[in-house]
Amino acid sequence: MPVDASEFAAALGQYAAGVCLLTVRDGIDDVGTTVTSVMSVSAAPPLVAVGLSAGGYPAEVLAEVGRCGLTVLAAQHAIVASRFSSAGRPSARHLLESVPWTRAPGSDAIVLSEGAAALDCRLERLIETGDHVLALLGVEDLPVLNPAAAPLLRLRGRYVDESGRPFVRP
Repeated sequence: MPVDASEFAAALGQYAAGVCLLTVRDGIDDVGTTVTSVMSVSAAPPLVAVGLSAGGYPAEVLAEVGRCGLTVLAAQHAIVASRFSSAGRPSARHLLESVPWTRAPGSDAIVLSEGAAALDCRLERLIETGDHVLALLGVEDLPVLNPAAAPLLRLRGRYVDESGRPFVRP
């Protein structure tokens, strides 16, 4: 019996996931998207995998450029996560006007200075997986590491803090 897409999404929504911001600089502009499908793949060599919408512009630009930044968002970044998950978003720099950021040394991608961590990555390969692509990323540098930062999580379709309390938009 086929699995209903909405029931599938509801089932996976029960799983709390960390929230990251993937950014790519393509020489003309900065592109970014919120991602929750992120996993550690290997410590030696350091590799992570990120799920991206197959038809999305961020996946297209990442395939062309081959490098990106990945910021593990802190709890204070719930509004940033919402901005980058909206369709038709403007340049990443415009969405981050009030948020401290810097450029990762290898990829030149935007990473948030106050994120829980940031990874400077090179694309190893893209793997087509249904309506998404799985980006396998080699981690070349850790330009930000704030181990005391409270994490931003996504649970049941909402951004929540580590205690499970949802953030209320101001």
